[in-house]
Amino acid sequence: MAKAMVVLAPQSLEMEIVEIGNLPFYNEDLEIAAPPLEWVGFRKKISDVDGLLFITPEYNRSVPGVLKNAIDVGSRPYGKSVWSGKPGGVVSVSPSAMGGFGANHHLRQSLVFLDVLTLQQPEMYIGNAAELFDEAGDLKEEKTKKFVVKFLDSYVKWVSKINGVNDVSVPR
Repeated sequence: MAKAMVVLAPQSLEMEIVEIGNLPFYNEDLEIAAPPLEWVGFRKKISDVDGLLFITPEYNRSVPGVLKNAIDVGSRPYGKSVWSGKPGGVVSVSPSAMGGFGANHHLRQSLVFLDVLTLQQPEMYIGNAAELFDEAGDLKEEKTKKFVVKFLDSYVKWVSKINGVNDVSVPR
């Protein structure tokens, strides 16, 4: 889904997929001596962005552990969270018909505490994901593409509003 959203993004939205699978597990004791370089690089990358778009699968009605770890890495050390005050959006994806409802709302709970100003509408739950993509990983259904475009247009306007940019157009 993340790759499909990059392809469908409006010209005004520069997107980059941030890899989180290589982040060492968060351990506050490591902050004392020297945080791992992967943490430092991740925090810098997140600090430099204007907005956050979380695209997550659902595991057991929640987010995958790797995403929770990234959230923890970015929120520490205490008082130096890279998440605070940034506009964000949440997209959940699931092979089930419910579209990752549990993951979406569980993630939103954490984002409230982290002071991520999360887009409320439109909500984006992508269900039956296995049926939506072709062998190359591209979205097959025009209806889903239109929904993704609508969501991304709303996301661009949300990020612009939170960042104090007026009269944003979403060129296509």
